[in-house]
Amino acid sequence: MSGALLRSPGVQTVWPACAGLAQAASIAWPGSGQAQGWLQVLSLTGLAAGLAGMTRASYAHPAGPGPLQRAAWFGGVFATAWLAGCFWWLYVSMHHVGGLSAPLAVLAVLALAAALALYYAAASAVWVSLARGLVAQQPGLASALFAALWTLAELMRGRWLTGFPWGAGGYAHVDGVLVAWAPWVGVYGVGALAAWLAMRLALAGWRWQALKPLIGVALVSWGLQTFGPVFTTSAGQAQVQLLQANISQTDKFQATSGVRDALQWYDEQLRSSREPLVVAPETAVPLLPQHLPEGYWGGLQKYFAQPDRPLALVGVPLGSLAEGYTNSVVALGPDEAVTYRYDKAHLVPFGEFMPPGFVWFIRMMNIPLGDFRSGGWHQASLAWQGQRLAPNVCYEDLFGEELAIRFKDPATAPTALVNVSNIAWFGDTLAVDQHLSISRLRAIELGRPMLRATNTGATAIIDHTGRVTDQLPRFTRGSLTGVFEGRHGLTPFARWAGAWGLWPLWGLCSALVVVAWWRRQR
Repeated sequence: MSGALLRSPGVQTVWPACAGLAQAASIAWPGSGQAQGWLQVLSLTGLAAGLAGMTRASYAHPAGPGPLQRAAWFGGVFATAWLAGCFWWLYVSMHHVGGLSAPLAVLAVLALAAALALYYAAASAVWVSLARGLVAQQPGLASALFAALWTLAELMRGRWLTGFPWGAGGYAHVDGVLVAWAPWVGVYGVGALAAWLAMRLALAGWRWQALKPLIGVALVSWGLQTFGPVFTTSAGQAQVQLLQANISQTDKFQATSGVRDALQWYDEQLRSSREPLVVAPETAVPLLPQHLPEGYWGGLQKYFAQPDRPLALVGVPLGSLAEGYTNSVVALGPDEAVTYRYDKAHLVPFGEFMPPGFVWFIRMMNIPLGDFRSGGWHQASLAWQGQRLAPNVCYEDLFGEELAIRFKDPATAPTALVNVSNIAWFGDTLAVDQHLSISRLRAIELGRPMLRATNTGATAIIDHTGRVTDQLPRFTRGSLTGVFEGRHGLTPFARWAGAWGLWPLWGLCSALVVVAWWRRQR
């Protein structure tokens, strides 16, 4: 494409916007909800090709914004379209549930996407600045630089200001060939590999060389998947029952409808369960125990304290005004030693705590938002029948590096993960499919089954390879009974992320940027 055409305002906006929307669709294809790894690489190749064009001398022009400003715009438009297209369902929670006016809800989603897109805009500008002397002579280093900068942007989005990593590019590969790398390098590493591949394809153009990176990555990925070492061993099988009440978010906290319905249905299901383990989702009991009808909570505790009763994991808010409130999972069982409680550690901004300066925004919505406190990162797993169960609450399974903290000591590492969620906030949208893919990727990264008990879906049993073995129909009321197999042993990702978090990725990507800068200076 000529420099003049690439500089035109229409191309500068429409091209990256279309590529960004394709990236959003790759995370969960509209209609089927399936991830499309090939589309993620193709969409990122479109971005990479545009940025590569900006490094050519023919692109330079004395009038108007320079290449770096245009690169920032190009990358920013791509990321804004991608992120807004990925989590547009926040509109449902703000407008349909919260009552915020439609224009303001749309503006809020776009503002969040645009703010997060600044990381990618900066990455695009820095790449064009450093890659001018590398694209022709060292395309391999230029591609590695793009992958490093893109990954740094992903890490910043996922960690800074509490982090919001929803829709990271690596999730598009949960069913693709690149997923073979997940137990080694995690979702960000998979995304880095996809970014490297995208720039290699963009720089090779339509020449034969374009096939070389595709073939090489495919062969290595196939080898990892087929002949790679087995990192985990069986910890035995167990039966589980997962509950799904399907109570809409608009009714959930209404005393005469949702609260009454939840208390009655979950009480009946918990007491009638004959499986050794039964799990109720996040805030299945929607009130603090001291605010429940007299005898309700005590009755459940007394029932499960009897011999030959199953173990129940129940989502319930706990605490008081004096000590603070927590979004918790409580264990109810026959063993007197069962006093287990997990308090959600990674809280959702605007949903579970109010960032300073945004009280005015919260007051515009009619949503019962909590001001919770974090439970901390080093909470123990629950020992049960030879297994060690590690709960996490809803949004927490976006953060694989935080779940990996529990794997720091192999002797006490979980054998199974239990996610309790309530995504009714977002209605019947792709948020359900996206969250299921996130849980599947966590299972692959850490080599553990994931048991998902949700309010409206997707309630499912996922094995340690990321395969959904059982799933309850969404937006229906019922229970899912199935078998899961716990696992011992650590994947490479669980080992290094449990010890050092994501710092190895930060360090490696930063080192690549320094090397590229040094070569550029020479």
